[in-house]
Amino acid sequence: MQKKPSNRRDFLGKIAASAAAVGIASITSPFSVNASPEFFDHTNDADEWFSKIKGKHRIMYDVVRPNGMLPFAWSRIFLVTNTATGTPEKDNNVVVVLRHDGIPYAMQDNLWAKYKFGEMFKVTDDKTKAAALRNPFWKPAPGDYKAPGIGNVAVGINELQDSGVMFCACNMALTVYSAVIAQQTNQDAAVVKNEFLANILPGIQVVPSGVWAVNRAQEHGCSYCYAG
Repeated sequence: MQKKPSNRRDFLGKIAASAAAVGIASITSPFSVNASPEFFDHTNDADEWFSKIKGKHRIMYDVVRPNGMLPFAWSRIFLVTNTATGTPEKDNNVVVVLRHDGIPYAMQDNLWAKYKFGEMFKVTDDKTKAAALRNPFWKPAPGDYKAPGIGNVAVGINELQDSGVMFCACNMALTVYSAVIAQQTNQDAAVVKNEFLANILPGIQVVPSGVWAVNRAQEHGCSYCYAG
């Protein structure tokens, strides 16, 4: 299994290597000004999705790689501390952008097991102490996550969604990584990409790209926070 890229330069190198391996057109076409409309079909409602941002206090977390529970804990902390200072959950907005190496968190457990996302993206399961074969932040069990001095914390994606947190996933990263996996497993890149899209977690919006989403969130008044 190919190792997780250590930085953006390695990520671009992976794109180039994958293009040579699986066919240059399948990788480069999304980067073309004339990319086919079909590539963006499932992202067409992304701008409308961002129109939901209307709260008094607004923040966006930029998740480019796994970073423990911090991207999810910070979302909860923002809501809890705003509530404590007089602004209820419903009057705040949190947007979490899952892009680059952060995209596995947007997908169901079955893909984590099938494609060994834990190994690929260096995510350890706290229960088994081995590479994760499940999405550790989708429907965690009560008590799975604790913070010193605080105790149990509700940082599952589903729990945060119940508190109004909005999650989106980068279509460009989904395209690149599905093509890489397709090459590694001798599958058709389009088939794997469709498998990725079919297994996006409920309530997560696919957006044209993560950087597109970072921009849109800020255009809608969200302050920026790098979350790893």
